[in-house]
Amino acid sequence: MKLQSKSLILLALTATTFVGGYIFLRYAYKVTDTIPFAQEIVLIVLGTVVTVLITALLLNKQTEVEIEKEQTIKFLELKTNTYEQLIQRIEAMALSNQVTEDDLMRLRFITHRLAIVSSPAVLQEYHKFLSVLGDSAEDGDLGNDFEHVSTALAKLTVVIRADLLGTEDALSGHSLGDIRSIILKNTNESSDLKLK
Repeated sequence: MKLQSKSLILLALTATTFVGGYIFLRYAYKVTDTIPFAQEIVLIVLGTVVTVLITALLLNKQTEVEIEKEQTIKFLELKTNTYEQLIQRIEAMALSNQVTEDDLMRLRFITHRLAIVSSPAVLQEYHKFLSVLGDSAEDGDLGNDFEHVSTALAKLTVVIRADLLGTEDALSGHSLGDIRSIILKNTNESSDLKLK
């Protein structure tokens, strides 16, 4: 609301300056019609004022767009870092095959970070993931039920991907269902990998 009123005040001042300047320059043009080259000088001044005004408006809009773009990039970086921290935390738990109190505390803080940056779809899928993780890690051991955790994580990554890429997936010709099935297929295949 404050920004809108400031814009209206600036618009009113600009309009007043423009109308007043036009009236003055029109008057000066009529008065100087008997003096040689005076009208041309008035026209040069008028052209300069209009050029400065248009340039100022364009630079103001360009600056506004650049600031918005930088904010969007910073927010996307924050999202990406938060999602990477989540995946790294789950990876660390999976590699150790156990869940400690420290792991749970770190997940709680990541939950708060997710609440700040994530879309509602990510938050809902994260809630489902936490439920699966909680059921699988009741005894502190992930080894027996890690396939369930891995599948829940795959579903979460589908939603995270949609949150980060937005319309990029739609433009690629793949639906959310296609992407989900590809990610789940990759998850199942990577779970089936065994050393000989």
